Amino acid sequence: MQIMVTAVLLAFVLALLVTPMIRKLAFKCGALDCPNHRKIHKQVMPRLGGLAIFISFVVAVALTREITLQTAGLLLGGALIVLLGYIDDTKGVSPWVKLGGQVVAACVVISFGLKVEFLTNPFSSESLALGILSIPVTILWIISVTNAVNLIDGLDGLAGGTAGIASLTLAAVVWIEASRTGGTQGQWDAAVLALVLAAAIIGFLRYNFFPARIFLGDSGSMYLGFSVATLAIMGLAKGATYVSIIIPVVILGIPILDTVFAIVRRYQGHKPIFQPDKEHLHHRLLQIGLSHRQAVVSLYGVNVVLGISAIAMTLIPPKQAMIFLLVLSTVILALANRIGIAGARGKATYLSQTNKEKQRSSRM
Repeated sequence: MQIMVTAVLLAFVLALLVTPMIRKLAFKCGALDCPNHRKIHKQVMPRLGGLAIFISFVVAVALTREITLQTAGLLLGGALIVLLGYIDDTKGVSPWVKLGGQVVAACVVISFGLKVEFLTNPFSSESLALGILSIPVTILWIISVTNAVNLIDGLDGLAGGTAGIASLTLAAVVWIEASRTGGTQGQWDAAVLALVLAAAIIGFLRYNFFPARIFLGDSGSMYLGFSVATLAIMGLAKGATYVSIIIPVVILGIPILDTVFAIVRRYQGHKPIFQPDKEHLHHRLLQIGLSHRQAVVSLYGVNVVLGISAIAMTLIPPKQAMIFLLVLSTVILALANRIGIAGARGKATYLSQTNKEKQRSSRM
């Protein structure tokens, strides 16, 4: 316990100390985010914050924890993601190159023994061994969460806070599961590593919350998504019930649903999936009148509710957890449709925005 506390405090303090240094580095190496019509900020901002979180996390883990095979996979895969993000933050890379790099990082994780090995039946205790399919399923999970967190990085502190809340929730859920079943070494490691990651994020948020002095950048948003996805596999993918598989989805409900709605919206609008727009959940909250800070805090609140829901699902019987999940999903989908990021309203708004952009381009 003392070693765990030391690791958490060390990650937090390191993030406080390292982030200002990374901010200066970002200006020197040209990792800058310039404002345009799609972005909310009005001035040039350094965007290499992910490097500060990565350094704080790795140093804290290396100095206080035994580096197991799975932990080594997490660190090495994360290093590749941060390198990919650094290149994108400084020079820019195409979406397909970025996706390819994410697949490579996911394969590294798999090579260290971290993968989803089975899927469970929600209505029984039976499970389906994935066999060779475990590799594509694991890759799909990792790159989906990685890009989901990347896509919500549109307001100061939003992606970082979301990943921080997800990490804390994941630590609590894994700790409960490990205590109940006796726990594997991987589960206990995942719980502690999630806490250390959350501490590094909280330290970074000192400089990233509105008004931000540094952005996460792709080096940060992708790294956080990658880390949370990998830790979920380490801590929950080998659980005994279907709830263990569903819990990570609940924890990451906001970024996952926002990504799904974005894909559907762009498909209906006959636009490339990778083409950015201003109809994400956080954009809609600003459009209905919330301030920057209010929008972020509101989404923090939703993330906390989802986190508490995930913990509750861990504590109640599986059948009740399924009913709880159905009710929760219905409420979330109704709210999403209400504010216009899903359904016909979201599509209409997106098409309207696209037409405005075409008119703007024709004038230039």
